[in-house]
Amino acid sequence: RQEMRHKHKRMGIEKRIYKTNINQMLRYLTLIFYGVFGIGCIYAFLLIFCFSTFKIPSDSMEPQLQTGDQVLVNKWIAGPRLFNIFASMKGKRVDIYRVPGVGQIKRNDILVFNYPHPYSWERIEMHIMQYYIKRCLGLPGDSIRIEQGFYRNNHTKEPLGNVESQANLSRQKADRMPDGVYRCFPFDSTFNWNVHDFGPLYIPRKGDRITVNQTNYKLYKQMIEWESKDSLSWKDSKVYIGDKQVRQYQFQSNYYFVAGDKTENSRDSRYLGLIPEEFIVGVAWKVWKSVDPYTGEYRKGPVSYTHLRAHETVLD
Repeated sequence: RQEMRHKHKRMGIEKRIYKTNINQMLRYLTLIFYGVFGIGCIYAFLLIFCFSTFKIPSDSMEPQLQTGDQVLVNKWIAGPRLFNIFASMKGKRVDIYRVPGVGQIKRNDILVFNYPHPYSWERIEMHIMQYYIKRCLGLPGDSIRIEQGFYRNNHTKEPLGNVESQANLSRQKADRMPDGVYRCFPFDSTFNWNVHDFGPLYIPRKGDRITVNQTNYKLYKQMIEWESKDSLSWKDSKVYIGDKQVRQYQFQSNYYFVAGDKTENSRDSRYLGLIPEEFIVGVAWKVWKSVDPYTGEYRKGPVSYTHLRAHETVLD
């Protein structure tokens, strides 16, 4: 009988130890879960509101940025964007809200933005998974033109972009360029704009009001249709948004003119037109890793934001 009591006592102790171990294991698992969840929330917060990373897919920004560079994008300057990412991934149009930033986009900043023509050249749309990276040469309220291959901005005399590359382009003969490379936005014989002679093109600023004449109809048609979510048409020398005749239009967004540093080989605002502010992800701040896509070898150390802005090439 005494032996049975000892046996039951040992079993009770073992059960308590077992329960204690299970409880400790559950506490550890709970701590791990909350730790992973917390890290995930912090990571998501940083991606949405602070920084993201972008891999350079082509040579259009050489020599400043090379194919395979991993660029850290600062979202704080322009302000992070808020929108329904799931609807956007399904190809639906979404409303985009921007949290106020701590700075302003400047000329010669390198911008990462959503490609504005993922489905058609005829209209502006956003695809969340398609990104471009180019240099900002024109801000809202500026007028941009190209003279003999060189970019000019009416609000600054500072060099814009890679001047050496622009000089190379200026020496190329028009008859040796493919028509799809030589001719530029808005691809209309009325303007006949090209990579040597372009503009001036006014870059709309939010609140700007324009007269919708035939010239502005051709230049800003896609932007007005994107903002109004309706068709813009020209009938009997009159302009209509949907069925409503309009003589003036007030812009609801800011726009930017962007261009690649490799002027001879870059799909940019010369062909795409102007970029809505809502499409801008952020400003390229730092190259944190650079891997040669052909050899897999690391190329260079990190490049700071100051370097990214200071490397514009200027001719003597």
